[in-house]
Amino acid sequence: MAGSVTDELLANNQDYANGKATHRSAYPGRQPIQPSRRVAVIACMDARLDVEDLLGLQTGEAHIIRNAGGVVTEDAIRCLLISHHLLNTREFILVHHTRCGMLAFTDDLLKAGLEGDPAASKLLCQATGRDFVSPCKCSESPAHFRAFRGALEPLDAPRSGQSTERLQWDVRRGMSAILNHPWMPTSGPDAVSVRGFIYDVDTGKLEEVSYPGAIG
Repeated sequence: MAGSVTDELLANNQDYANGKATHRSAYPGRQPIQPSRRVAVIACMDARLDVEDLLGLQTGEAHIIRNAGGVVTEDAIRCLLISHHLLNTREFILVHHTRCGMLAFTDDLLKAGLEGDPAASKLLCQATGRDFVSPCKCSESPAHFRAFRGALEPLDAPRSGQSTERLQWDVRRGMSAILNHPWMPTSGPDAVSVRGFIYDVDTGKLEEVSYPGAIG
């Protein structure tokens, strides 16, 4: 999508990775409710990601939706539908990142640990490097933690080809979930675009994920 706002934000990311300040933190004054760049971003909650900085976004320019993993959940879809249909955003950006904690567990493992399984608790302790204190109780909510598919690795392990592939799989799954939702227009004058990226926490750079492709 040549000439898109997303391309401009990628240029900002190059400046950010080179050590330049890209986000102005001062209060900008009164602004309209619609994001001025007509962009919505879904990103991980990881403390090493400052979405405004790494994309060079200013206050009032974009919707930013964050959760564990930057996963396109039902609630993320809810937010995007409101963002587009009511608040006029047109470009969606998905951001996963290297060394993500979602690579270090499975849904079943975490649920078993929370319910009190000692073997699961031991594995989670080893994976995270902290004491895992189980509540030893069952719960129906959340129904899913949405850990990334593939073989587990230690928490915050250095980047590898395997972990990169796992991140790419989930980015593509998220893109597919958006593009195939019946209420998300992908053609015509009201169409949205979706692009996905992996942010390298060790370099500050964004790398685009091709779509379509393998999803694991």
